[in-house]
Amino acid sequence: MRKFQAFALASLVGLALSLGQVWAQDNDDDDDAPAKAEASAAEKPTRASKDVPELILGAKDDQFTVNQKDFELISGQGYRWKISAAGGLEYKFHTDLFRNVWNNQIVISDLEVHMNGAPAWLEFDADGTIQVQFTTVRPGVYTWSVPDLVDKGMKGRITIK
Repeated sequence: MRKFQAFALASLVGLALSLGQVWAQDNDDDDDAPAKAEASAAEKPTRASKDVPELILGAKDDQFTVNQKDFELISGQGYRWKISAAGGLEYKFHTDLFRNVWNNQIVISDLEVHMNGAPAWLEFDADGTIQVQFTTVRPGVYTWSVPDLVDKGMKGRITIK
């Protein structure tokens, strides 16, 4: 009986101490706490895949333009990314991102390519779209480029938070 009383007393003291810490945090006058909570909630991965804004390489009036250079993704999130060629040139799209994500599939004209590893690059011999479906697994900053056209500005960054 004595052991039970000692255990009950220790449990009660532990509970009281933990509640005291919560009460101390409730009196925190830090005004940015709601903003931090909203920001972290907005950056949590979901079970559904999200679309990355489409990357368009080239255009009819400028073969060396891109519509967006930098992309931000969340670690642990599934994504679908359409990469299109529209400038009439042959574009060889290269990124170190593919070696740092779990690649699910590549879709070209409704034909699916499933693989057990990363593609070395995507090559566009004609205008068209390739959709890559993947899940981010390693936070970091990665690059993408069209290697022969980097000096023309065909490069960018992919940041995984």
